[in-house]
Amino acid sequence: MRVRRLGWAGLEIEAGGKRLVIDYVRDLSPLFTGWKPGEGLAVPSGKVTAALVTHLHRDHTDASALADAVTPGAPVLRPAPGHGDDVDNVTTLPAERELALHRLAAEVVDAWSTREVGPFRVTAVPSVDGLGDPQLNWVVQADGQRVFHGGDTMFHGYWWLIARRFSPFDAAFLPANGAVVDAPHLQPPSPLPAAMDPRQAAAAAEILAARYAVPMHYDAEQPDKIPGYVEVSDPENEFRAHAGRRAHVLAVGEWLDLAT
Repeated sequence: MRVRRLGWAGLEIEAGGKRLVIDYVRDLSPLFTGWKPGEGLAVPSGKVTAALVTHLHRDHTDASALADAVTPGAPVLRPAPGHGDDVDNVTTLPAERELALHRLAAEVVDAWSTREVGPFRVTAVPSVDGLGDPQLNWVVQADGQRVFHGGDTMFHGYWWLIARRFSPFDAAFLPANGAVVDAPHLQPPSPLPAAMDPRQAAAAAEILAARYAVPMHYDAEQPDKIPGYVEVSDPENEFRAHAGRRAHVLAVGEWLDLAT
């Protein structure tokens, strides 16, 4: 099995001549001000047999991109819709509408449920979203190897349960930008990160016993974000400092071959 970083939180995973994507997007304009199409992102190297979604924020669920990437009828596995009214769900409703518009074969899955998709065995595991929206993380197994994808989760107490069931991991892809969010519908705002910072990501990688700990959910160029979204200044080097020998930084578009 090998894994390619597609940018932001996107991954392409290849095994047995098939591929799947996780959190693949090609439009980051909802998050980046002045973003130029294609900037800082890569596209999958071919059609995919499945798409996995951690949550329905638009920087993780891009229905238009998924519609072009998946083979006809391929499953798009996703968490449950948000709870409450339209104000509660303001950050997930755009992606919900787009998934319906593009007629994708979206399927709601529960934490700890497992699916076999081609050569891949995928398991949804618990996650905690910094804005309170439903989120899953993903464990993908193929070719005797195991990968973890952490969306933009906060640090939480499920790490040890996930580790007991699946560790060691060949690679753990973990959010590391430590974003502090001040959104109009979440008042008063929290001064604490809504996604793991580099120290927390390194701690999660150690609990998961990851051979490679790969930071994601950041942009090395630090472009301007929407107001109210503030990241740590140097997630790559901070992550290297905390993760030590496990740290393995991938450039956008770069492959990691887990068989080596």
